Parts: sequence; structure tokens; C-alpha cells
Amino acid sequence: QVQLVESGGGLVQPGGSLRLSCAASGSIFSIDSMAWYRQAPGNQRESVARITTSGSTNYGDSVKGRFTISRDNVKNTVYLQMNSLKPEDTAIYYCNVVAMVVAGQSFRDHWGQGTQVTVSS
Repeated sequence: QVQLVESGGGLVQPGGSLRLSCAASGSIFSIDSMAWYRQAPGNQRESVARITTSGSTNYGDSVKGRFTISRDNVKNTVYLQMNSLKPEDTAIYYCNVVAMVVAGQSFRDHWGQGTQVTVSS
């Protein structure tokens, strides 16, 4: 019912930048928060950044000052601008959207398929 299509991952050198995008489509009545998570091999999935409907943001400690989350409420798209990338940022990045599919139902989590980000020289 809700499709999340991520793009923008890839290979980048340390100190470089990447911009991830995640577009939500399908049967969506309302979107609440939008977020990015990541999971490195052998690690648990961790929260990277979240943005509310009003534009309030919060970030994981390891990315503060380097990453910026934003959203376009008309396009139902969330972005993650990643600057000053480090090898430890290497992970699969997942888009998360909290959305209501049908009016009156509960908001639920929806996940993208993930996009690989590799930071290496």
C-alpha cells in the first residue's frame, strides 16, 4: 500500500558527500514523521535522523553537524544530505515513514528496501 523508493547511495571517499532521497507513494492518507536509519554489518539498526511534519529534527550523536535531514511534503519525499563522510558511516541506509493509509486508522511504520553507502578510499 505504501511504497518507499530510495536513491542516492554509492561509493564515496572519506570527506566526501552524498545525498539520499526517499519518495513515498501509494495509498497514503497522511504522513507523520520521516526518518533515516542505518545498519552496518554485525551491528543493530540505528537511528540516523528524524524530521516531523512541522520540520523539527533530531539526529544521532555520531552524525550531528555532518548530516542534514529535510522533507518535501508536496512530493512526500525525505532527503538526507551527508557531508564529511567517514568510513564508519558505511552501512545500508533505510528510509522510514510513519503514515496513515486510511483515514481514522493508526499511523504505522513503513520501510524502504535500503540503499548501500560505502565510504572508502
